[in-house]
Amino acid sequence: MKPVIAVVGRPNVGKSTLFNRLTRSRDAIVHGAPGVTRDRHYGEGRLGARAFIAIDTGGLEPGAAEGVFVEMGRQAEQAIAESDAVVFVVDGRSGLAAADREIAQKLRKQGTRVWLTVNKTEGMARDAALAEFHEIGLGVPAAISAAHGEGVRELLEAVLEEFPEESDEESRDEGHPRIAIVGRPNAGKSTLVNALVGEERVIAFAEPGTTRDAIEVPFERAGRRYTLIDTAGLRRRGKTGEAVERLSIVKALQAIEAANVAVLVLDAVEGLAEQDAHVAGYILERGRAVVVAVNKWDAADKEARARIKQELVWKLGFLGFAETHFISAKEGRGLGALMRSVDAAYAAAMAKLSTPKLTRALIAAVERQAPPRKKGPIRPKLRYAHQGGRNPPRIIIHGSALDRLPETYKRYLEGYFRNAFKLVGTPLAIEFRAGRNPFAGRER
Repeated sequence: MKPVIAVVGRPNVGKSTLFNRLTRSRDAIVHGAPGVTRDRHYGEGRLGARAFIAIDTGGLEPGAAEGVFVEMGRQAEQAIAESDAVVFVVDGRSGLAAADREIAQKLRKQGTRVWLTVNKTEGMARDAALAEFHEIGLGVPAAISAAHGEGVRELLEAVLEEFPEESDEESRDEGHPRIAIVGRPNAGKSTLVNALVGEERVIAFAEPGTTRDAIEVPFERAGRRYTLIDTAGLRRRGKTGEAVERLSIVKALQAIEAANVAVLVLDAVEGLAEQDAHVAGYILERGRAVVVAVNKWDAADKEARARIKQELVWKLGFLGFAETHFISAKEGRGLGALMRSVDAAYAAAMAKLSTPKLTRALIAAVERQAPPRKKGPIRPKLRYAHQGGRNPPRIIIHGSALDRLPETYKRYLEGYFRNAFKLVGTPLAIEFRAGRNPFAGRER
């Protein structure tokens, strides 16, 4: 699984700037006032072929007795507990502070590898910038400028060097299905795992947060091998205050990354919450095939059943390509149909689509409904299609004036390909590549 790197330090030392640099994003708000970042913030980064998860944190204020800085410190401590490596950021301009020494003392007790990083060193002599930070006793400090990118690549190379490289995703995907069981706490995920496996392989208890780690459970069903990945429930980040939930978010995200298919477990009695949509959105964002399992159907009354069916349309309408099953993990009902949908979703996600078949389907789609003509003399022309990847399937369409295609037509093509190749249960990515206009740049 991808290594997790937590970025910690005092307020206003440049943690969010470094986070944005690591993830090549602007997801973290950068401001000159301390305390802008409060909750943990997760992002994905990559260095060459090496991928990782970064966590931005609010400032650690040792000795803070009350107010928002106490909660910020708690969030930062949870990020440290979730991480495989910690980048401890200090300010090379303001120099070593007493709070830096206290933070270093706490980090030494955690047992996680710490990389002392001196930020804001642009324009400074390296030895002078690092001199006083050696006394912290966390090894040789690294001099960087997060704002200008100086030294960041070297720092990241050193951090990632200690972790094994990820196995090739294509070869990993060629094996048996890997299924992540995800959802909110107490939705019945562990009960579902036990029901599928046929024995109590993971703890199932009516207290939210029982599962603290991602647990891989290999098993066979109807002669086919699977690996189930049971995860701790995903909670809204602002509510992850208890120690028992410290590992839940990052482990669930890693489980989704490592899976081919995600089974999103919903609670029929409690109904859909905003967090269910967030989890579904992350599955979709990562391009994983998905099957929706509405659990505790036996315990839901008529009103609850009607409500959740409506909520599936309102709140999870963007998963319209996924199969939905109403099950009872406790009673073992509906599991056969659920696993058949898992098989179908896996097959769709890993489908190999030949260029001739894709091109024939494209031509048939255009003959059935031609692209609408927008303003201008050129109508979009779609010439041929080929597959650009799997898990999820990616179809690349070549032609001319493709930037003129409206979103409605793109959705039409997606639906046509889905029906033509029976791509049920998986997201489908379609890319358009227009050929170079030979007349571009010529004077008229």
